[in-house]
Amino acid sequence: MSSYEESESKFWRKAKENPFVPVGMAGFVAIVGYRLMKMKSRGDTKMSVHLIHMRVAAQGFVVGAMTVGVLFSMYREYFAKPIEQEQKATQPK
Repeated sequence: MSSYEESESKFWRKAKENPFVPVGMAGFVAIVGYRLMKMKSRGDTKMSVHLIHMRVAAQGFVVGAMTVGVLFSMYREYFAKPIEQEQKATQPK
């Protein structure tokens, strides 16, 4: 197995464990692409201000996706698992 295949399978394994990583990556790329397309119609806004706004929007999306991912993981760990374990314990054998 080549290193490319190993890294690709590692990416898909990580994506299955935490689906918000690809969402954050896709959002980052979408925001940067959109803001780069809008660069021509930025009006009187300076280039540096436009780029700062683009960076803040992209980083905000990624941080939001990470926060939702952490909250989802906490929910699975602390709420969903105890409910499953309680249901298994109460099932008659």
